[in-house]
Amino acid sequence: MDIYEEIVQLRQAGRRGAVATIVNVRGSIPSFETAKMLIRDDGSIFGTIGGGCVEAEVWQAAREVMESEKPRTLTFNLNQNPKYDTGLVCGGTLDIFIEPVLPPASLYVFGAGHVALSLYRTAKNAGFDINVVDDRASYANRERFPEAKEVIAEDFDRAMAQITPNETSYIVIVTRGHHDDMRVLRWAVQTQARYIGMIGSKRKTITIFRELVKEGISEKLFERVHAPVGFDIGAITPEEIAIAITAELIAVRRRVERPLPHMSWFQSRKIVANPTKEESEEEKI
Repeated sequence: MDIYEEIVQLRQAGRRGAVATIVNVRGSIPSFETAKMLIRDDGSIFGTIGGGCVEAEVWQAAREVMESEKPRTLTFNLNQNPKYDTGLVCGGTLDIFIEPVLPPASLYVFGAGHVALSLYRTAKNAGFDINVVDDRASYANRERFPEAKEVIAEDFDRAMAQITPNETSYIVIVTRGHHDDMRVLRWAVQTQARYIGMIGSKRKTITIFRELVKEGISEKLFERVHAPVGFDIGAITPEEIAIAITAELIAVRRRVERPLPHMSWFQSRKIVANPTKEESEEEKI
């Protein structure tokens, strides 16, 4: 098996890694230009770029690349730094490019109505693997979602029991009703999903949050919920809403390092299970 097959297997297993490639060589080195090494998320490696201290430093940098999901380049001057004089190097200089290997981004869309259909199209074009869940077979079917990775037409509770989102998973809740949204959110906030978004107004969002807090779910779990879902671009139609949601999914996937603007309205607000009259009036705004 070659390194490319190993990369495919790693991604299919939903795991992360990093590939180190020698991209530039000046002088003599103990390997060759284009040599590659795969570093897996469990620390194991496949292939080599020459061994020794260089490889050890690349291994450490690869761990950081996996975490940040951003590539980087390292330069080693083997003829100038005595710490590389281990008998494994030959006095040259080399540049090593380290790039992350990430599993496909899995998006679970709960609901199969108009917004879900538009989201399926835009998010798929943005590179997400789409999984659609709805309890209506007339909506959740291959005719409506022909290129979805999976289409589940089953009661939401039974469907959720079959799904185990990991840290590379995204969840968007766009069911047809308040009750189903709350059922799915109750489950979603207790998963390892990287992103959780729920459609609805601010008032609906706070009402659902409050009901779940009354049930004993920690309010801290809601800090990572994006609701109302999607960037505030004034979207009205299902197609526009899907674009707003997809833009937010991309921002999270690419680790945009700034607060998402629409979340500011409740990030500093404590979820109160039994609000005062003043607090209730404020939430209507």
